[in-house]
Amino acid sequence: MRRLGWLLAILVIAALGVLLWFATRPPPLVVQGEVAANRIDVSARAAGKVARLSADVGDDVEADAVLVELESPELKAALAAAEASVAVARADLARVESTRPETIAAQKAEVAAAEADVQLYQEAYNRQAQLVRSGSTPQAQVDQAARNLEAALRKREASQAQLALAQAGASPQERALAAAQVKQAEAALGQRQADIGQLTVRSPVAAQVTTRVAEMGENYGAGSPLFSLVDMTNLWFTFNLREDLLGGLKVGDSLTVSVPALKRDDVKVRVTMINVQGQYATWRATRATGGFDLRTFEVRATPEEKLDGLRPGMSVVAEWPRQGN
Repeated sequence: MRRLGWLLAILVIAALGVLLWFATRPPPLVVQGEVAANRIDVSARAAGKVARLSADVGDDVEADAVLVELESPELKAALAAAEASVAVARADLARVESTRPETIAAQKAEVAAAEADVQLYQEAYNRQAQLVRSGSTPQAQVDQAARNLEAALRKREASQAQLALAQAGASPQERALAAAQVKQAEAALGQRQADIGQLTVRSPVAAQVTTRVAEMGENYGAGSPLFSLVDMTNLWFTFNLREDLLGGLKVGDSLTVSVPALKRDDVKVRVTMINVQGQYATWRATRATGGFDLRTFEVRATPEEKLDGLRPGMSVVAEWPRQGN
């Protein structure tokens, strides 16, 4: 009986020890995070007034889908002016590259008239030269005839040069300048067309509309946010952990977390990023005096399976082993 009593006493003491160990053991550390996703703020690159809305909050939109269309009378006027400038530059290039037949015909007529004058004055000079040899005319008449003939020859040369210039057309420099002016006008037109194209705002990716700032008839400047989108195809979990709780955690490790909103406590996730937060995100010093502050790290993980109903902002809970106090 005494042995049995001792045995019972030992069992009672052991049970009390086990209960005391469980009672004094610190509970597992519960870490709370949240579901996050890429957020995209969509704005227009050109100022304008909202003419048509094609999306609203809660809509799922495809990539390149039209969200809103703006209108701008100023840009339309600038586009019309640019189109007119292109037309003027092209017309000037055509003028430079060609010569009117009427101009060439007129220059040929000038050459023919100059040739007739040369023949006329040549004959007059010949007559005066014969008369001066017989003494029938003074030398002054011969000199005058010579001057008239020389002037007629120079006029014929000038007319021939003008005809050659008309037939050749503009110089290479003038052609190059006219062509450059066409390119300059076309570039300005392209810029105006691009500005008009920016009045139609499209979704850059397939996403869900979470915020709509744009209102019908309102004017918005370039760069003003019009919509906020969330990429629902790329959701992840994010936790902020003190560095002494990382405990050798590395990218690629698997964890099990709970998502209260989905009533799931067996969600398998894989760590995809461990990144230090800013200097402002610090915890207590590790020593009472003269210690250093512990930094905060963002741990990002993605679910290994698709979770229906998962949305940004939902809470995520994980039991984390204690690596330190």
